[in-house]
Amino acid sequence: MAGNKDFDLYRPSEEHDELRKVVRSLAEAKIAPYAAEVDEEGRFPQEALDALVAADLHAVHVPEEFGGAGADALATVIVIEEVARVCASSSLIPAVNKLGSLPVVLSGSEELKRKYLGPLAKGDAMFSYCLSEPDAGSDAAGMKTKAVRDGDHYVLNGVKRWITNAGVSEYYTVMAVTDPSKRSKGISAFVVEKSDEGVSFGAPEKKLGIKGSPTREVYLDNVRIPADRMIGEEGTGFATAMKTLDHTRVTIAAQALGIAQGALDYAKGYVQERKQFGKPIADFQGIQFMLADMAMKLEAARQLTYAAAAKSERLDGDLTFFGAAAKCYASDAAMEITTDAVQLLGGYGYTRDYPVERMMRDAKITQIYEGTNQVQRIVMARNLP
Repeated sequence: MAGNKDFDLYRPSEEHDELRKVVRSLAEAKIAPYAAEVDEEGRFPQEALDALVAADLHAVHVPEEFGGAGADALATVIVIEEVARVCASSSLIPAVNKLGSLPVVLSGSEELKRKYLGPLAKGDAMFSYCLSEPDAGSDAAGMKTKAVRDGDHYVLNGVKRWITNAGVSEYYTVMAVTDPSKRSKGISAFVVEKSDEGVSFGAPEKKLGIKGSPTREVYLDNVRIPADRMIGEEGTGFATAMKTLDHTRVTIAAQALGIAQGALDYAKGYVQERKQFGKPIADFQGIQFMLADMAMKLEAARQLTYAAAAKSERLDGDLTFFGAAAKCYASDAAMEITTDAVQLLGGYGYTRDYPVERMMRDAKITQIYEGTNQVQRIVMARNLP
Protein backbone atom coordinates (compact mmCIF):
# COMPACT_ATOMS: atom_id res chain seq x y z
CA MET A 1 0.00 0.00 0.00
CA ALA A 2 1.30 3.47 -0.88
CA GLY A 3 3.28 5.02 1.94
CA ASN A 4 5.62 7.55 0.34
CA LYS A 5 6.10 10.60 2.55
CA ASP A 6 8.75 12.36 0.43
CA PHE A 7 6.52 14.39 -1.83
CA ASP A 8 6.12 18.07 -2.56
CA LEU A 9 2.57 19.27 -3.18
CA TYR A 10 1.63 15.97 -4.73
CA ARG A 11 2.01 13.99 -7.84
CA PRO A 12 0.52 10.53 -7.47
CA SER A 13 3.16 7.83 -7.77
CA GLU A 14 2.96 4.70 -9.89
CA GLU A 15 1.93 2.89 -6.73
CA HIS A 16 -0.99 5.29 -6.27
CA ASP A 17 -1.99 4.84 -9.93
CA GLU A 18 -1.97 1.08 -9.50
CA LEU A 19 -4.07 1.40 -6.36
CA ARG A 20 -6.62 3.47 -8.30
CA LYS A 21 -6.92 0.74 -10.93
CA VAL A 22 -7.46 -1.91 -8.26
CA VAL A 23 -10.10 0.09 -6.39
CA ARG A 24 -11.91 1.13 -9.58
CA SER A 25 -12.08 -2.46 -10.79
CA LEU A 26 -13.44 -3.65 -7.45
CA ALA A 27 -15.92 -0.77 -7.19
CA GLU A 28 -17.31 -1.35 -10.67
CA ALA A 29 -17.58 -5.11 -10.23
CA LYS A 30 -18.77 -5.45 -6.63
CA ILE A 31 -20.21 -2.12 -5.48
CA ALA A 32 -21.74 -0.38 -8.50
CA PRO A 33 -24.28 -3.17 -9.24
CA TYR A 34 -25.96 -2.56 -5.87
CA ALA A 35 -25.76 1.25 -5.71
CA ALA A 36 -29.25 2.01 -7.05
CA GLU A 37 -30.83 -0.72 -4.92
CA VAL A 38 -29.04 0.51 -1.79
CA ASP A 39 -30.33 4.03 -2.44
CA GLU A 40 -33.86 2.94 -3.32
CA GLU A 41 -34.21 0.68 -0.29
CA GLY A 42 -32.22 2.88 2.08
CA ARG A 43 -30.27 -0.12 3.30
CA PHE A 44 -26.68 -0.47 4.45
CA PRO A 45 -24.39 -1.54 1.54
CA GLN A 46 -23.28 -4.85 3.05
CA GLU A 47 -21.96 -6.02 -0.31
CA ALA A 48 -19.62 -3.04 -0.38
CA LEU A 49 -18.41 -3.65 3.17
CA ASP A 50 -17.74 -7.31 2.41
CA ALA A 51 -15.85 -6.46 -0.79
CA LEU A 52 -13.80 -3.71 0.85
CA VAL A 53 -12.88 -5.88 3.83
CA ALA A 54 -11.91 -8.79 1.57
CA ALA A 55 -9.59 -6.46 -0.37
CA ASP A 56 -8.29 -4.73 2.78
CA LEU A 57 -9.65 -1.39 1.57
CA HIS A 58 -12.12 -0.62 4.37
CA ALA A 59 -9.67 1.21 6.67
CA VAL A 60 -6.42 1.63 4.75
CA HIS A 61 -5.21 4.45 7.01
CA VAL A 62 -4.54 2.19 10.00
CA PRO A 63 -0.77 2.00 10.63
CA GLU A 64 1.00 -1.26 9.84
CA GLU A 65 2.10 -1.70 13.47
CA PHE A 66 -1.55 -2.19 14.41
CA GLY A 67 -2.29 -4.61 11.58
CA GLY A 68 -3.35 -2.02 9.00
CA ALA A 69 -2.24 -1.28 5.46
CA GLY A 70 -0.41 1.87 6.54
CA ALA A 71 -1.66 3.85 3.56
CA ASP A 72 -0.66 7.47 3.23
CA ALA A 73 -3.22 10.26 3.04
CA LEU A 74 -3.36 10.32 -0.77
CA ALA A 75 -3.87 6.57 -0.98
CA THR A 76 -6.80 6.95 1.42
CA VAL A 77 -8.20 9.76 -0.73
CA ILE A 78 -7.95 7.59 -3.85
CA VAL A 79 -9.81 4.70 -2.21
CA ILE A 80 -12.65 6.98 -1.08
CA GLU A 81 -12.76 8.81 -4.42
CA GLU A 82 -13.02 5.63 -6.47
CA VAL A 83 -15.71 4.07 -4.28
CA ALA A 84 -17.71 7.34 -4.27
CA ARG A 85 -17.55 7.40 -8.07
CA VAL A 86 -20.03 4.50 -8.09
CA CYS A 87 -21.71 4.73 -4.66
CA ALA A 88 -21.40 7.62 -2.22
CA SER A 89 -23.02 5.63 0.61
CA SER A 90 -20.37 2.93 0.30
CA SER A 91 -17.55 5.47 0.31
CA LEU A 92 -18.56 6.39 3.85
CA ILE A 93 -17.23 3.03 5.03
CA PRO A 94 -13.53 3.89 4.57
CA ALA A 95 -14.16 7.61 5.16
CA VAL A 96 -15.94 7.27 8.50
CA ASN A 97 -13.65 4.47 9.67
CA LYS A 98 -10.89 7.07 9.39
CA LEU A 99 -12.96 9.84 10.97
CA GLY A 100 -13.98 7.70 13.93
CA SER A 101 -10.58 6.17 14.61
CA LEU A 102 -8.25 9.08 13.84
CA PRO A 103 -8.61 10.57 17.34
CA VAL A 104 -7.23 7.28 18.68
CA VAL A 105 -4.41 7.36 16.12
CA LEU A 106 -3.56 10.99 16.93
CA SER A 107 -3.99 11.07 20.71
CA GLY A 108 -4.71 7.62 22.09
CA SER A 109 -2.45 5.59 24.36
CA GLU A 110 -0.57 2.63 22.90
CA GLU A 111 -2.91 0.31 24.79
CA LEU A 112 -5.96 2.03 23.31
CA LYS A 113 -4.50 1.87 19.81
CA ARG A 114 -3.79 -1.83 20.06
CA LYS A 115 -7.19 -2.60 21.52
CA TYR A 116 -9.25 -0.76 18.91
CA LEU A 117 -7.20 -0.30 15.75
CA GLY A 118 -6.47 -4.01 15.42
CA PRO A 119 -10.12 -5.11 15.09
CA LEU A 120 -10.75 -2.16 12.77
CA ALA A 121 -7.86 -3.18 10.53
CA LYS A 122 -9.10 -6.78 10.41
CA GLY A 123 -12.59 -5.70 9.39
CA ASP A 124 -14.11 -7.04 12.60
CA ALA A 125 -15.48 -3.62 13.58
CA MET A 126 -16.29 -0.19 12.19
CA PHE A 127 -15.66 3.16 13.90
CA SER A 128 -17.99 6.21 14.11
CA TYR A 129 -17.45 9.76 15.34
CA CYS A 130 -19.77 11.41 17.86
CA LEU A 131 -19.32 15.17 18.06
CA SER A 132 -22.61 16.87 17.04
CA GLU A 133 -25.66 17.14 19.26
CA PRO A 134 -29.24 18.38 18.84
CA ASP A 135 -28.22 21.86 20.08
CA ALA A 136 -24.53 21.72 19.18
CA GLY A 137 -23.86 21.57 15.45
CA SER A 138 -21.56 24.29 14.13
CA ASP A 139 -21.08 25.34 17.77
CA ALA A 140 -19.67 21.98 18.77
CA ALA A 141 -18.11 23.42 21.93
CA GLY A 142 -21.65 24.02 23.21
CA MET A 143 -22.26 20.29 23.67
CA LYS A 144 -24.15 19.03 26.71
CA THR A 145 -23.14 15.36 26.86
CA LYS A 146 -21.34 14.84 30.17
CA ALA A 147 -18.75 12.42 31.44
CA VAL A 148 -18.44 12.26 35.24
CA ARG A 149 -15.52 10.52 36.93
CA ASP A 150 -16.48 7.73 39.31
CA GLY A 151 -13.43 5.94 40.69
CA ASP A 152 -11.71 4.10 37.85
CA HIS A 153 -14.60 4.79 35.49
CA TYR A 154 -16.46 7.58 33.75
CA VAL A 155 -20.23 7.70 33.47
CA LEU A 156 -21.54 9.25 30.25
CA ASN A 157 -24.96 10.79 29.70
CA GLY A 158 -26.23 12.64 26.64
CA VAL A 159 -27.42 12.51 23.04
CA LYS A 160 -25.31 12.66 19.89
CA ARG A 161 -26.97 13.50 16.57
CA TRP A 162 -26.13 13.01 12.88
CA ILE A 163 -23.87 10.05 13.62
CA THR A 164 -22.86 8.33 10.40
CA ASN A 165 -23.04 4.52 10.38
CA ALA A 166 -24.52 4.57 13.90
CA GLY A 167 -25.87 1.17 14.85
CA VAL A 168 -23.56 -0.58 12.39
CA SER A 169 -20.26 0.51 13.90
CA GLU A 170 -18.97 -1.33 16.95
CA TYR A 171 -16.85 1.57 18.21
CA TYR A 172 -17.65 5.26 18.76
CA THR A 173 -15.34 8.16 19.53
CA VAL A 174 -17.49 10.28 21.84
CA MET A 175 -16.78 13.87 22.88
CA ALA A 176 -18.18 14.76 26.30
CA VAL A 177 -17.89 17.55 28.86
CA THR A 178 -15.73 16.69 31.86
CA ASP A 179 -15.39 20.25 33.20
CA PRO A 180 -18.36 22.54 32.32
CA SER A 181 -16.50 25.64 33.55
CA LYS A 182 -13.87 25.44 30.79
CA ARG A 183 -16.04 25.24 27.66
CA SER A 184 -13.89 23.73 24.85
CA LYS A 185 -10.98 23.06 27.23
CA GLY A 186 -13.35 21.07 29.45
CA ILE A 187 -14.22 18.52 26.74
CA SER A 188 -12.68 15.05 26.70
CA ALA A 189 -12.76 12.19 24.19
CA PHE A 190 -13.65 8.56 24.90
CA VAL A 191 -14.09 5.27 23.08
CA VAL A 192 -17.56 3.86 23.64
CA GLU A 193 -18.51 0.38 22.47
CA LYS A 194 -21.85 -0.50 20.94
CA SER A 195 -22.21 -3.28 23.51
CA ASP A 196 -21.70 -1.00 26.53
CA GLU A 197 -24.75 -1.01 28.79
CA GLY A 198 -26.82 2.14 28.30
CA VAL A 199 -25.91 2.69 24.61
CA SER A 200 -28.85 2.80 22.22
CA PHE A 201 -29.76 4.32 18.86
CA GLY A 202 -32.56 6.36 17.37
CA ALA A 203 -34.40 5.53 14.16
CA PRO A 204 -32.48 6.11 10.93
CA GLU A 205 -32.91 9.64 9.56
CA LYS A 206 -34.88 9.88 6.31
CA LYS A 207 -32.38 11.75 4.19
CA LEU A 208 -32.13 13.39 0.76
CA GLY A 209 -29.04 11.38 -0.16
CA ILE A 210 -26.46 8.86 1.10
CA LYS A 211 -29.48 6.75 1.97
CA GLY A 212 -27.41 3.58 2.30
CA SER A 213 -25.36 5.02 5.14
CA PRO A 214 -27.43 5.00 8.34
CA THR A 215 -27.52 8.31 10.20
CA ARG A 216 -28.92 8.03 13.73
CA GLU A 217 -28.88 9.58 17.14
CA VAL A 218 -26.74 7.83 19.74
CA TYR A 219 -28.17 7.77 23.25
CA LEU A 220 -25.87 7.48 26.25
CA ASP A 221 -27.81 6.61 29.40
CA ASN A 222 -25.50 6.17 32.40
CA VAL A 223 -22.90 4.48 30.19
CA ARG A 224 -20.14 3.38 32.54
CA ILE A 225 -16.75 2.87 30.89
CA PRO A 226 -13.21 2.31 32.23
CA ALA A 227 -11.19 5.51 32.64
CA ASP A 228 -8.48 4.13 30.37
CA ARG A 229 -10.87 4.50 27.45
CA MET A 230 -10.25 8.24 27.52
CA ILE A 231 -8.42 9.37 24.38
CA GLY A 232 -5.51 11.54 25.48
CA GLU A 233 -5.57 13.66 28.62
CA GLU A 234 -8.71 15.04 30.24
CA GLY A 235 -9.73 18.32 28.63
CA THR A 236 -7.94 17.67 25.32
CA GLY A 237 -10.90 16.11 23.51
CA PHE A 238 -12.04 19.20 21.64
CA ALA A 239 -8.52 19.94 20.41
CA THR A 240 -8.27 16.34 19.20
CA ALA A 241 -11.67 16.64 17.51
CA MET A 242 -10.61 19.75 15.60
CA LYS A 243 -7.23 18.26 14.65
CA THR A 244 -9.07 15.19 13.37
CA LEU A 245 -11.31 17.31 11.15
CA ASP A 246 -8.28 19.06 9.65
CA HIS A 247 -7.31 15.66 8.23
CA THR A 248 -10.70 14.15 7.51
CA ARG A 249 -12.12 17.13 5.65
CA VAL A 250 -9.73 16.01 2.94
CA THR A 251 -11.61 12.70 2.78
CA ILE A 252 -14.91 14.54 2.29
CA ALA A 253 -13.27 16.42 -0.57
CA ALA A 254 -12.30 13.00 -1.95
CA GLN A 255 -15.90 11.80 -1.68
CA ALA A 256 -17.07 14.91 -3.52
CA LEU A 257 -14.48 14.28 -6.26
CA GLY A 258 -15.70 10.73 -6.73
CA ILE A 259 -19.36 11.68 -6.92
CA ALA A 260 -18.57 14.44 -9.44
CA GLN A 261 -16.37 12.13 -11.52
CA GLY A 262 -19.11 9.52 -11.67
CA ALA A 263 -21.63 12.12 -12.85
CA LEU A 264 -19.26 13.55 -15.46
CA ASP A 265 -18.38 10.09 -16.77
CA TYR A 266 -22.03 9.15 -17.15
CA ALA A 267 -23.02 12.45 -18.77
CA LYS A 268 -20.09 12.28 -21.19
CA GLY A 269 -21.19 8.86 -22.37
CA TYR A 270 -24.84 9.88 -22.60
CA VAL A 271 -24.31 12.94 -24.81
CA GLN A 272 -22.33 10.87 -27.30
CA GLU A 273 -25.24 8.45 -27.69
CA ARG A 274 -28.23 10.79 -27.44
CA LYS A 275 -29.22 12.17 -30.85
CA GLN A 276 -31.30 15.24 -31.62
CA PHE A 277 -31.62 17.16 -34.87
CA GLY A 278 -29.92 14.27 -36.63
CA LYS A 279 -26.66 14.14 -34.68
CA PRO A 280 -25.27 13.36 -31.22
CA ILE A 281 -25.90 16.23 -28.82
CA ALA A 282 -22.16 16.06 -27.96
CA ASP A 283 -21.60 17.80 -31.31
CA PHE A 284 -23.37 20.94 -30.12
CA GLN A 285 -21.12 23.69 -28.85
CA GLY A 286 -23.39 24.50 -25.90
CA ILE A 287 -23.05 20.92 -24.64
CA GLN A 288 -19.29 21.00 -25.19
CA PHE A 289 -18.98 24.17 -23.11
CA MET A 290 -20.88 22.54 -20.25
CA LEU A 291 -18.66 19.45 -20.31
CA ALA A 292 -15.53 21.55 -20.48
CA ASP A 293 -16.57 23.58 -17.44
CA MET A 294 -17.47 20.43 -15.52
CA ALA A 295 -14.10 18.82 -16.26
CA MET A 296 -12.21 22.03 -15.45
CA LYS A 297 -13.89 22.44 -12.05
CA LEU A 298 -13.33 18.77 -11.25
CA GLU A 299 -9.64 18.87 -12.08
CA ALA A 300 -9.12 22.06 -10.07
CA ALA A 301 -10.85 20.42 -7.11
CA ARG A 302 -8.73 17.29 -7.51
CA GLN A 303 -5.45 19.21 -7.52
CA LEU A 304 -6.45 21.15 -4.38
CA THR A 305 -7.56 17.93 -2.68
CA TYR A 306 -4.34 16.10 -3.49
CA ALA A 307 -2.30 19.08 -2.27
CA ALA A 308 -4.29 18.99 0.99
CA ALA A 309 -3.66 15.23 1.26
CA ALA A 310 0.07 15.89 1.00
CA LYS A 311 -0.16 18.45 3.78
CA SER A 312 -2.17 16.00 5.87
CA GLU A 313 0.54 13.39 5.44
CA ARG A 314 3.34 15.82 6.31
CA LEU A 315 1.41 17.44 9.17
CA ASP A 316 2.06 20.85 7.61
CA GLY A 317 1.21 23.93 9.63
CA ASP A 318 -1.20 25.22 6.98
CA LEU A 319 -3.24 21.99 6.86
CA THR A 320 -6.20 23.66 8.61
CA PHE A 321 -6.59 26.10 5.71
CA PHE A 322 -5.99 23.52 2.98
CA GLY A 323 -8.26 20.88 4.52
CA ALA A 324 -11.12 23.39 4.76
CA ALA A 325 -10.40 24.76 1.28
CA ALA A 326 -10.34 21.34 -0.34
CA LYS A 327 -13.56 20.24 1.32
CA CYS A 328 -15.32 23.51 0.51
CA TYR A 329 -14.17 23.83 -3.09
CA ALA A 330 -14.59 20.18 -4.02
CA SER A 331 -18.07 19.91 -2.53
CA ASP A 332 -19.23 23.12 -4.22
CA ALA A 333 -17.80 21.82 -7.49
CA ALA A 334 -19.51 18.45 -7.01
CA MET A 335 -22.87 20.12 -6.50
CA GLU A 336 -22.41 22.17 -9.68
CA ILE A 337 -21.13 19.23 -11.73
CA THR A 338 -23.88 16.81 -10.68
CA THR A 339 -26.53 19.47 -11.31
CA ASP A 340 -25.12 19.99 -14.80
CA ALA A 341 -25.07 16.23 -15.39
CA VAL A 342 -28.78 16.06 -14.60
CA GLN A 343 -29.32 18.97 -17.01
CA LEU A 344 -27.38 17.21 -19.77
CA LEU A 345 -29.63 14.17 -19.49
CA GLY A 346 -32.74 16.37 -19.62
CA GLY A 347 -35.89 14.67 -18.42
CA TYR A 348 -34.08 11.35 -18.12
CA GLY A 349 -31.65 12.89 -15.65
CA TYR A 350 -34.56 13.75 -13.37
CA THR A 351 -35.65 10.12 -13.04
CA ARG A 352 -34.33 7.37 -10.82
CA ASP A 353 -33.79 5.21 -13.89
CA TYR A 354 -30.48 7.02 -14.35
CA PRO A 355 -27.77 7.45 -11.69
CA VAL A 356 -27.09 11.18 -12.01
CA GLU A 357 -30.10 12.24 -9.92
CA ARG A 358 -28.78 10.04 -7.10
CA MET A 359 -25.35 11.59 -7.51
CA MET A 360 -26.84 15.08 -7.34
CA ARG A 361 -28.65 14.21 -4.11
CA ASP A 362 -25.57 12.56 -2.65
CA ALA A 363 -23.34 15.53 -3.54
CA LYS A 364 -25.38 17.90 -1.38
CA ILE A 365 -24.27 16.41 1.92
CA THR A 366 -20.61 17.07 1.12
CA GLN A 367 -21.40 20.79 1.46
CA ILE A 368 -22.89 20.20 4.92
CA TYR A 369 -21.16 17.57 7.03
CA GLU A 370 -17.81 17.86 8.79
CA GLY A 371 -18.58 21.56 8.97
CA THR A 372 -20.86 23.44 6.57
CA ASN A 373 -19.14 25.30 3.76
CA GLN A 374 -20.03 28.54 5.51
CA VAL A 375 -18.04 27.31 8.51
CA GLN A 376 -15.21 26.24 6.18
CA ARG A 377 -14.95 29.81 4.93
CA ILE A 378 -14.67 31.06 8.52
CA VAL A 379 -11.96 28.46 9.18
CA MET A 380 -10.08 29.50 6.05
CA ALA A 381 -10.31 33.21 6.89
CA ARG A 382 -8.87 32.57 10.35
CA ASN A 383 -6.03 30.43 9.01
CA LEU A 384 -4.92 32.19 5.83
CA PRO A 385 -1.52 30.83 4.69
